[in-house]
Amino acid sequence: MSDRLLGAVCVALGAGMAWAAQAYTAPISYEPVGPRAFPLLLAGLMAAAGAWLVIKPGPGELRARLPQLKPLALAVAAVFVYAGLFEALGFPLATTLMALPVGMAFGGSWKQALAGGIGLGLVLYLLFDKALDVVLPTGVLSILLGGR
Repeated sequence: MSDRLLGAVCVALGAGMAWAAQAYTAPISYEPVGPRAFPLLLAGLMAAAGAWLVIKPGPGELRARLPQLKPLALAVAAVFVYAGLFEALGFPLATTLMALPVGMAFGGSWKQALAGGIGLGLVLYLLFDKALDVVLPTGVLSILLGGR
């Protein structure tokens, strides 16, 4: 039951994110992808994952166990902190810092979570900023990454 409830919340959040992202337009459209591509991609993935949670066959659990909710709550808190630090710290560093508690919440060691966060931050930065020409903030790493 708790998975289905979480799935329904994810579908609703995905729909809300997609609706909000429709208004994202660049004043000058010189990039091929545009500013709404990333939020729409995340909204679609969130809605698809939520839909899977809603329709998947379950063992009939009627209530969530507290140990399962703790990592989820930590991940949600980390995403909100990520959103707050995104502009100031820049995409690569904020992503690394967000991945650290999320990775540890789901069973990884701090070394694994840190390595995964660094890899995630740098690979996604290079993919979006350099390959797809989606401008991402570099924040405090602007000297190293040729920042904007």
